[in-house]
Amino acid sequence: MDDIKNKLKKVIVEELKLQGKKPEDIKDEEPLFGEGLGLDSLDAVELVVLVHKHFGVQIADMDEGREVFRSINSLASFIKQKQSESE
Repeated sequence: MDDIKNKLKKVIVEELKLQGKKPEDIKDEEPLFGEGLGLDSLDAVELVVLVHKHFGVQIADMDEGREVFRSINSLASFIKQKQSESE
C-alpha cells in the first residue's frame, strides 16, 4: 500500500505541476481539495485520467470520485481494492 501512496504523491506533484511541493510534503490524510492540498475541479478531471493511466483503475463518476479523492489514503485504498478485483 505504501508503494501506491508514494507513486500517487509523485504523480500528483509531477503531473499536476504543483509548484513548491514535493511528494514527501503530502500527508496521507491531508484533504486533496480545498484547504488541504488545494486542488480544484480541473485537477479532479486530470486526476481521473492519471489514475487510469498509471494504475489501470477507472473512476466511474464524480460521486465515486468525491469520496475516493478525499485523501491519499482513500485514493490508495480504492486503487488497491480495484486492482485486487481485476486479478
